[in-house]
Amino acid sequence: MLDFLIASVQLDPIAIIKTGSYLGIALIVFAESGLLVGIFFPGDSLLFAAGLLSAAGFLALGPLIFFVVAAAIIGDSVGYWFGAHVGTGFFQRKDSRFFKQEYLKRTERFFQKYGGRAVILARFAPVVRTLAPVLAGIGSMTYKRFLSYNVVGGLLWGAGMILLGYSLGSIIPDSERYILPLSLVIIVISFLPILTSVMHEKNRANGVLSDNLNNEI
Repeated sequence: MLDFLIASVQLDPIAIIKTGSYLGIALIVFAESGLLVGIFFPGDSLLFAAGLLSAAGFLALGPLIFFVVAAAIIGDSVGYWFGAHVGTGFFQRKDSRFFKQEYLKRTERFFQKYGGRAVILARFAPVVRTLAPVLAGIGSMTYKRFLSYNVVGGLLWGAGMILLGYSLGSIIPDSERYILPLSLVIIVISFLPILTSVMHEKNRANGVLSDNLNNEI
């Protein structure tokens, strides 16, 4: 248990899997989906690495997918409940180590752009993944509607990331030796939508500033 806690604090996907097995993986997925303290947990790389290790025989594929999908759905439901009952007051707090107002604003814009589909799409966006169910609870989305998006998103993300790792592990000999570099690639890819969004917002802000300066001139 202590080894698992150390691995979790160090955000080491491979160590989390080897020390925590199915339950440990499920706990990390649950925390990232439903608890704000899990906002920086390595969900994508963890599931991808779990899929690779499953292909190598370290984990059974069926139970792995079951525990992960269940944890993702339950975690998002807890996040929704938190938003519905506590969220409004909580998000008025100042920035801290685990929470920044910018994360909230970014997630709000995500909802404004995609509507209810944001619950599904947020699964594939780190940080936004943790805050999306909370904002859904704060907003006007009913739990019945949220649950339908939640289940679809949990299945697509949880099973999808695991199967991606499993598929690569099945065709790459000794794939477990390349878990670290392959997981880093997954992390970079998972952050691309956020980086693209940030760059787009900066360009839009610069464009507005430029227009204002031209008008003043």
